Amino acid sequence: MSILQGKTIVITGASRGIGRSIALAAAQRGANIVIAAKTVEPHAKLSGTINTVADEVRALGARCLPLQIDVRDHAQVFDLMQKTADTFGGIDIVINNAGAISLTGVEQTRPPIFDRMMSVNARAVYLTANAALPFLKQSSHAHILSLSPPLNMDPRWFTAHAPYTLSKYGMTMLSLGMSQEFKPFNIAVNCLWPRTIIATAAIEFALAGREAFNFCRKPDIMADAAIAILEKSPAAFSGQTVLDEDVLRANGISDFSIYAENPRFADKLKADLFLDEFDGI
Repeated sequence: MSILQGKTIVITGASRGIGRSIALAAAQRGANIVIAAKTVEPHAKLSGTINTVADEVRALGARCLPLQIDVRDHAQVFDLMQKTADTFGGIDIVINNAGAISLTGVEQTRPPIFDRMMSVNARAVYLTANAALPFLKQSSHAHILSLSPPLNMDPRWFTAHAPYTLSKYGMTMLSLGMSQEFKPFNIAVNCLWPRTIIATAAIEFALAGREAFNFCRKPDIMADAAIAILEKSPAAFSGQTVLDEDVLRANGISDFSIYAENPRFADKLKADLFLDEFDGI
C-alpha cells in the first residue's frame, strides 16, 4: 500500500498535461485529489476540464473534488484550501503545477503578461503555501512540491526571456526558503523539473507547435517522479531541486524509453529550459 493512501492532495493547473497525469498517478495510489484549475468548459483547442479529470480520478476509485480557481486571486486560494479541508478533513500535499509562459525579453513583454507570469508562477507558490499552512501543520505527511527549475545563473537564461526566468526562479527561491522555514513543522518543500521538454499544451500552442512532440516525453515521467518524491518522508527529503530522471534513477529506474511521446525519436529528445544541454525547442 502506498503511503499516499487516504492522503489529500491539492494540484493546481490539473485540468490537463502534467497536472492531470500527477492527479491520475496519485489517484491510483488511493489519494484524495483536488483538481484546482480554471477550465470548466471544453476548449476548442485544449482538451480537459476540471470535471473530465475528476471523472477519470473517480473511475480509478479515488475521491475527488474539482474546484474552479484562478491562483492569482488570494480569496479563491484561501477558499480552495478551506473547502478541501472541509471535504476531506485536512490537507497533506500541495502541488504548484499551474504556470504561465512567454519567452520574450523585457522590451517585448507587455506589463499584463509580466504580471500574469509573476502571479501564476512565483506569487502562487507563496499564496498556496500561506493558505494551506495551517492544515499542512496538522498532517503527518506534509509536502509542498513546485514544478520549477534548478537555479542556473548562466546569463543565457536572463538574456532572451528574463521576465519568465524571474517568475520560475522565484518559485524555486521561495521553495528553498520555505523548506527551511517549515522544517520545524516537518513539512517538506521541493522543486521538480523535467530533463527533457514535455508534450503539453504550452509546447504545442505557446512555443513550438505539435511537431515538437516528436522530441518530447509524455507527462507521465513527471507524474512518476512527483509520486516518488511525495512518497518520501518529509524529514528525509526537503529543500531539493531535482530533475525527473534523477529522481527515477534513485528509485531504480534506468530505462526511460517508455516515456517518449514518439518512440521513433526516443534518442533525439530535446533538453528543457534552464539546463546546460538545452539547444532550443
